[in-house]
Amino acid sequence: MNRRSFLRSTAALTAAALPASCESVLAAQRVLKARPVILATDIGDDIDDTWALGLLLKSPELNLKLVVGEYGKRDYRAKLAAKLLQTMGHGKVPIGMGMDGEPRGDGPQAGWLGNYELSSYKGKIHPDGVQAIIDTVMNSRDPVTIISVGPMPNVAAALKREPRIAERARLVGMYGSVRKGYGGASTPSAEWNVKADPKACQTGLTASWEITITPLDTCGLVTLEGSHYSRVLHARDRVASTVIENYRIWSQANKAKPEVAETRSSVLFDTVAVYLAFSQALCTMERLGIRVTDDGFTRIDDQAKPMQVATEWKSLDGYREFLVKRLTG
Repeated sequence: MNRRSFLRSTAALTAAALPASCESVLAAQRVLKARPVILATDIGDDIDDTWALGLLLKSPELNLKLVVGEYGKRDYRAKLAAKLLQTMGHGKVPIGMGMDGEPRGDGPQAGWLGNYELSSYKGKIHPDGVQAIIDTVMNSRDPVTIISVGPMPNVAAALKREPRIAERARLVGMYGSVRKGYGGASTPSAEWNVKADPKACQTGLTASWEITITPLDTCGLVTLEGSHYSRVLHARDRVASTVIENYRIWSQANKAKPEVAETRSSVLFDTVAVYLAFSQALCTMERLGIRVTDDGFTRIDDQAKPMQVATEWKSLDGYREFLVKRLTG
């Protein structure tokens, strides 16, 4: 037995022998080794971004360093991210305000915000979210994972302003449709995050960094129903309860029947990108060249930049169980 294997086995035996009261110490050690991440999100449009934020906060493998609002609605997204983080017990995570562009206004979770003022948030607010992305990446001692779950004008702008971030970060995102479309359709779709801003997506998905994506082929199949959903619905955990509270308001704003939010989730696309930031065990991964077209499709192209693509589930039920345990545990 060499020195490294001896230390590893000794550490494992020591951890096994520790009383339950030391679990908090072990948890703190895991957090210290967590990967630094930036979440770039169009939070406040579809509700899946809120579920994804909840999963990220319940994942000790990840250390959230910055949340940046993507794709317009600058004030609304910053306020929503701030109140969510504060309510979920993470009120000191820095927030970067996205570029002031289209679309404008607010969205279906505005009712949950009420009269919330961004000035009440105790964490750092960066008015220039693009520069906040750059500074977070360039000042990090460890490589940063950018989890991008919306159209990516701010990520693309950061790459153009400081191309070196691609040398110090990797991108994990919810993008595209490779072999299946929305609802498991047999033909690909022009997926929203790509279609909303194809030029920005072309910039992000051709940069020199390592890229992993979940297209509709996998993320478009994730919903929670039955006992899985019931466990989240009735959980006392404040992350889970905040997600459900927002889901109810979001459903009402979208004129869904009241019973929908009491019986099942919507499609939880973005949660899969968070999962892929630290594990690929439940997905079949293929290394494919992906080309983004001007009309918002993601085509397999051997001449395009290769990336890791989650094309199928090894166990979709296994992922549902994982997601529920994380959100309620």
